[in-house]
Amino acid sequence: MTQTSTTSRSNAFSIRVLSVPPATGVAAGEGAIGRITVGDFEESFPMELTYWDVGQYQKSWARSLKILEHGDSITSALITSISDPANSNFIFCWPLYRSGEIVYIQNSIIFLADLEGDFNPAEPWRFVEPRSTVDEEGNEISEWQTTISEIRKFRNTQPSGEGTNDLKK
Repeated sequence: MTQTSTTSRSNAFSIRVLSVPPATGVAAGEGAIGRITVGDFEESFPMELTYWDVGQYQKSWARSLKILEHGDSITSALITSISDPANSNFIFCWPLYRSGEIVYIQNSIIFLADLEGDFNPAEPWRFVEPRSTVDEEGNEISEWQTTISEIRKFRNTQPSGEGTNDLKK
């Protein structure tokens, strides 16, 4: 990723499941497709379905978005692809860094071998590195921003505050 959002006509936020494979005849490694929207930026991503089903992703997203409301300086993470952490090397996620009203969003990989303890999928925010705007080599890290108000607005549009489903079967 090389895009950095500095100005946007919108602060809109959403994370949704776009499609899932049919229940029968699923090919090995076939997963769902999700999409995150932050302002004018949109990106689709593959979702591994061997460890979590779509509902587990959605519940995790709901918890991770809700945790942002626990303070003005909170870190959270949206897991976008996970296989069994006991047998995996990494997990794909979108870290969320709240600073007052602004929420900064980056795309990241959690390398499980680098963690001091076992990864707990119920609390992915505990395994996210502190926010940085440059990498080890001095390159700018792609980052987008929205507001906690937009995240609340998104959460309030979801059934029971948990689902983030926009399936196209």
